[in-house]
Amino acid sequence: MTRLPLRIDSAELRLVRLPLVTPFTIATGTMHEKIFPLLTLRADGIEGYAEAVMDPLPDYLDETIAGGMALLREVILPQIVGQAFANPQALHRVLTPWRGHRMTLAVVEMAFWDLWAKSLDLPLQTVLGGAGDAIDVGVSLGIGPIPTTLDRVRAHLEQGYKRIKLKVKPGHDLDLLRMVRDEFPMAHLTVDANSCYTLADMGLLQRMDHFGLDYIEQPLAWDDIHDHAVLQSRMQTPICLDESIKTPAIARKALQSGAGRVINIKVGRSGGYVDSLRIHDLCAAFDVPVWCGGMLESGIGRAHNIHLSTLPNFTKPGDTSSASRYFTRDIVEQKLEAKAGRMPVPQGPGIGVTLDRDYLAAVTLSSEDFRA
Repeated sequence: MTRLPLRIDSAELRLVRLPLVTPFTIATGTMHEKIFPLLTLRADGIEGYAEAVMDPLPDYLDETIAGGMALLREVILPQIVGQAFANPQALHRVLTPWRGHRMTLAVVEMAFWDLWAKSLDLPLQTVLGGAGDAIDVGVSLGIGPIPTTLDRVRAHLEQGYKRIKLKVKPGHDLDLLRMVRDEFPMAHLTVDANSCYTLADMGLLQRMDHFGLDYIEQPLAWDDIHDHAVLQSRMQTPICLDESIKTPAIARKALQSGAGRVINIKVGRSGGYVDSLRIHDLCAAFDVPVWCGGMLESGIGRAHNIHLSTLPNFTKPGDTSSASRYFTRDIVEQKLEAKAGRMPVPQGPGIGVTLDRDYLAAVTLSSEDFRA
């Protein structure tokens, strides 16, 4: 066990590209590969890992890979490398003054949480306050032909996944829901709109009340709370907020205004674990359930998400499905695979996974080192 505080001796920032098994289409476009920054922080011979979840272009939120890597390279990593931190909260206080850039701040804090848990020789879930050896998981199915989607729904239900999430957009919504619900009347269904509707579509959205959905995820604008509150007041189906929830303050306002009845917590979107824990606790205080969304993460980000999902208010199945659904080969040595709709929590200190360094080298586009 390493004596605290931890001095960050060095950092490594990589840009990684992983090809997807199949293209993944949502309302904003189609992804054929996953490109992401991968950060390693080192202290006393220990390494902590995290990946950032921003996209090459600002089509999910307003951050981009280029902007995030520039901020890491030019400002944040020079600021923290060579410095000692007693715990993740101490690092969080150093990062707090920077405005916005929640995904960029998150990757730094997440890597330090992994480093810190390893220094204590404890699993990340333990230092976060979670418990359990497995979590319930669902799947997220991208937009495609309805007959193909029906086959995919059937296959994943047979594999035991606890929830099926369908990506929707205008023109690919009600007919899809009607056919899926007719074919699978007992399936646990949700839909994700990725901000592609407006209040002008209220009539269409209200018709989704007839399909027995557990929730409708982020139907309106990515930066909106008010219109979601208006929509929720006129719908029976719970609204789940995703893109909108970037800070605990925004989460509080959404809960107080009734803008949604479910919250999707993505640690990589929410600025890191300190604020994700605050959002989790706020939702629990409002008796609002949460679940962990996915961003097509590699095994590093997937392991982080699994550990976060062991907290008590994560009562709905998350998006941490089997890595083999997305990648023919992952950058971690452990196989993160669900069985009968349950994802095992990786065992060992920190996030519980180790890098497959040979494959990581093969899929790395660039690498930079930062030393004290």
